[in-house]
Order: sequence, then C-alpha cells, then structure tokens
Amino acid sequence: MAVPTRVARMPPVAAAAVALIAVQLVVRAILAFGGYFYWDDLILVGRAGTQDLLSTSYLFDDHDGHVMPGAFLVAGVITRLAPLVWAWPAVSLVVLQLLVSLSLLRALHVILGWRPVLLIPLTFALFTPLGVPGFAWWAAALNSLPMLAAMAWVCADAILLVRTGNRRHAITGVLVFFGGLLFFEKAAVIPFVAFAVAALLCHVRGGTAAIRTVWQRGIALWAPALALTAGWVAVYLTVVDHRRWSSDLAMTWDLLSRSVTHGIVPGLAGGPWEWQRWAPASPWAVPPVAVMILGWLVLAAVAAVSLLRKRRVGPVWLVAVGYAVACQIPIYLLRSSKFTALELAQTLRYFPDLVIVLTLLAAVAFCAPNRDTRWLDASRARTAVVTAVAVAFVASSVYSTATFLTSWRDNPAQPYLQNAIRALGQARASSSAPLLDQEVDPLVLQRVAYPENLTSHMFALIRDRPEFGGSTTQLRMLDSSGRLVDAIVTWTRTIVAGPQPGCGYFVQPDAPVRMPLDGPLLPADWTAEINYLANSDGSMVMSLNEGPETKVPVHPGLNRVFVRLPGAGDAITVRASTAALSLCLASGPVGYLAPH
Repeated sequence: MAVPTRVARMPPVAAAAVALIAVQLVVRAILAFGGYFYWDDLILVGRAGTQDLLSTSYLFDDHDGHVMPGAFLVAGVITRLAPLVWAWPAVSLVVLQLLVSLSLLRALHVILGWRPVLLIPLTFALFTPLGVPGFAWWAAALNSLPMLAAMAWVCADAILLVRTGNRRHAITGVLVFFGGLLFFEKAAVIPFVAFAVAALLCHVRGGTAAIRTVWQRGIALWAPALALTAGWVAVYLTVVDHRRWSSDLAMTWDLLSRSVTHGIVPGLAGGPWEWQRWAPASPWAVPPVAVMILGWLVLAAVAAVSLLRKRRVGPVWLVAVGYAVACQIPIYLLRSSKFTALELAQTLRYFPDLVIVLTLLAAVAFCAPNRDTRWLDASRARTAVVTAVAVAFVASSVYSTATFLTSWRDNPAQPYLQNAIRALGQARASSSAPLLDQEVDPLVLQRVAYPENLTSHMFALIRDRPEFGGSTTQLRMLDSSGRLVDAIVTWTRTIVAGPQPGCGYFVQPDAPVRMPLDGPLLPADWTAEINYLANSDGSMVMSLNEGPETKVPVHPGLNRVFVRLPGAGDAITVRASTAALSLCLASGPVGYLAPH
C-alpha cells in the first residue's frame, strides 16, 4: 500500500501576499492596456526601425541623459516583432511588474519571514500611486522596473550573504545588479541601498559595530559591485553630454520641495486623487488640500507610533529621509533651469525606487525590539484598526490610479497613429507614388526629437505603406488627425523667375544653376514645387545653401515634381546628374506642406 505524501501547505501570510500581488497585477494590467505609446516610446520605435539593434550607436545612445542599452534592446525586439502594436508593450509592463513584486516579496520574506506584519509594507508598495506614472509610460518603465526588481533582489542577497556567508548570494547579487545597470544608470545606487538595509537590519537586531560587520561579511558582494559601479560611471560620463547638468540650485530646491508637498506626502495616504494634463505633457498630480493634510497626518502618525513602539529605529528614519532627498537631486540638477515648470516634480515619475526603499526600511523597522507599550501589543482592536487603515489606503490608491488612467488616456498619439496606419495602407493600394517625408503632428512628437519625429522613422517598420522619398509627383500629407489628404506647397518663398525666355533656368550636367529665392529661409524641412521640361529620363540634384542634397528623378516632357529640401538659405542649387540631360525649370513656391 502506497504511503500518501504530505503536501506542503503555503503559509497563510504567503497566500495573502500572493493574493495581493494578483490584485495589483489586475489593476496594473487595466492601466497598461488602457494606455498607449507616448513621446519617448515613439523615439524608441523610430530608432528601432532605422538602426541595427546590436550596434553600439543604438545601444549606447545618450537618450536625454540616460544610458540604457538593456531598455533599448527590449524595446527594439518588441517593436521589430509587432511595430506600433500596443498590446505587446502592455504585456511587457505587466510581466516586468510581476518580476518587481515577486522580487520585493522575496526581500520582505528574507527580512521578516512569514510574519503577518509583512503584509503592511507589501500593501504600501503594491498600491501606492507613487509608482503609477513610472509604470504606465513604457519608456520610463523600461528604465525603472528592471532596476526595482534588481534593487529588491540585491538587498535580499546582501542580507542572506551577511547572515549565512554563502558566496552564491554574492554572485547572484552582482549579476542582478549588472542587469539593473543595463536598463537604468540610476541602478548605481543599488549597492549603497543594499548595504544600508543590511547594516540597519543588523543594527535594529542588536548587532554591535553593524557597519563594520556588514562590510566584512559582505565584502564578496560589495567589492565587485563597487568596481562595477565605477566602470559604469565611466561609461556614463563617456556617453552623456555633461552640459546637461545645471547649477540652478534655487530651482532644484523648489522642485524638491514641490515633490515632497505634492507628491511623496499625499502618496502616503493613497493620493493625489486628482491629476491635470495639458497635451502633450504627461499628467501631473494636483492633490486637494484635504489629501495633503491627510498625508502629513499619516506621516506624523507613522513616525510617532514607530518611535513609541520600537527601539533603535532613529537611523532607519534618517536613511529614509536622506534617500527621499538624494534620489531626486541628481534628476533635478539634470532637468532644472529657469524654464523648468514646477509641475515636473508633480509627475511622480521619479519615485518608484523610493517606494522600494521605504518598503524595505519599514520591514527593517518591524524587526526592531519593542518598547514597553502594552497598548500597542497584538489584539483584536489593533488588528481591526490596521486592517481598516490598509483597506482605506488601498481604496484611496486605486481611486488615484483610476483618475490617473482617465487623464493618461487623453493621448493625441493614439488616434493619430491608428488613423495614419490605416491611411498608409490605403495610399499604397491606390497609388505607387512615394510620400514626401514629413514631421508628424507636434502633439505626437515635436521637432526636439528629430529625426525620430519624421514619418519615415516612426512608420519605418510598417509594411503596408508607400515608400517615403525626397520627391514625389503626387503631393499628399498626413494631417493633424493622421489622415492622408491631398496637399499644396505654401508660398513662404518664391523661386525668382529665371533669365532664359521661354525656359527659366537651363540646367545641364556641366552647368549647375543657382535659383535665387525672394527671401531667406530659416532652418527647417522645406518643400519646393518644381515645374520642369526635360528632354529625357534622368535625375537632377537639388539643395539649399545649407542642407543636404536631394536626388530627384525626372521624365521627358513637361512635368511637375515636389521636392523635400531640408536646410536654410536664400537659393536652391540644381545640377543634372544624368549625361545628356537638359532641363528647363520654372518659378514656383517653396514652403510648408498644407492640406489642399
């Protein structure tokens, strides 16, 4: 007779933690699939469609002060497999969030075991709105989520290494730390966070010389991690333009203050509840006075209870406050100037790592010895109060997440891109003429993102579309809604009438011609309407005084062609690039594309 095997039961706290993570993933999935490509996402799409994914120039691009080869590679692979299909970026967001949540649960278990108190910091980390904006924006999430997972994992490995001396934890810690660096240079703080958490845990548990003990027992992790950090700093300084850094300390202080009053503190109470957005900017928090006051009350209550209940938690609070400041200052020094809006600090994009740090520090504080405060001992009343507060916090946080999603959905990129993809397919079916390359609508991506704001970059991987060219015989354009319409060239400038009667400007291979304009053009992407008479098939080359050349096919007879001329100047230079080709060029407009 077979002996029945005993099935290990999951501890009740573990089961509750898994249930909380499942609920969080449902909330985050609704948020992810309710979003769409936004701003930097489209820069990633454009670069993935026009560059080699394994090239150094692609992986180690200075992306607005970030070095993120891992994020570029993941974004590039997803984009190549399903260009401009939001479902797969949304899936990647949920998967990465699952990794973060499980890594954090592991760290909390290493610190607290399966004690019921584990659910308190876990609930905060899973639902606080402080982590929502950094999750919903794909480009930002590709930075932060891998770093958050790495941070929680390395902190757990550091504690296990100090506790057991098993060098396996040093090896995995270093490897995971390196993985975090590949996605976000801010991951360089991970060894310092891990050391602080391990040292504080040793301190609150009554260890003597905690800093020295943790350093000596964890040297197998600290030494290679610091060497790796130094190497990555060198890479960062090589790649990033140092002139981005600001010395505007007054603006940095204003941003820091605003982030505390309108971001961190309301977030402790599940705020901000309300958001504002002026497209194409991302939403920013506008917490009502009530939630700001509630946040301060929560902070005061948590501080008072922890100091009354626990011994040795003073250093934990100092580290929490120090990190809240330190994690933001480098970002604001990189972003601050007299033109910076204080609403930048209210976007809450820079707080996901703070959430992880506060969660781990809270777990460390729960390990501190209790003071003689019997009224705070375990009881039904205490359980009821904690449960009620947790439910209220989750409800407040979910409400803030819902209002964020309402604001986040107001994204002009979604209808524009969806209309454009349909229009490009219809254009290919109706005509073989190429489309002139053009900038997309500025509410989708502005000129500061050049050249990724060009249609040839944004739609490079779309298969069902016409070719994008420097010239065309059928002038069409995408309007502000993404629909393809017939277009005309505005008369910003006019090509002065040529000197040859009945011909205008006479062009041959050995005789380049300069066609003056009736005024100068500033640097931009201009379009010229060229009416010509040619004696044979061939091509000519055209350019402004300052700008690249555009090769233009020509056909015999009297014809019209529209030519894209990026650059600036007061004249267009033309030369025939085919032997025996002769051309007569007439006056015409040079300007922007406009719907007909």
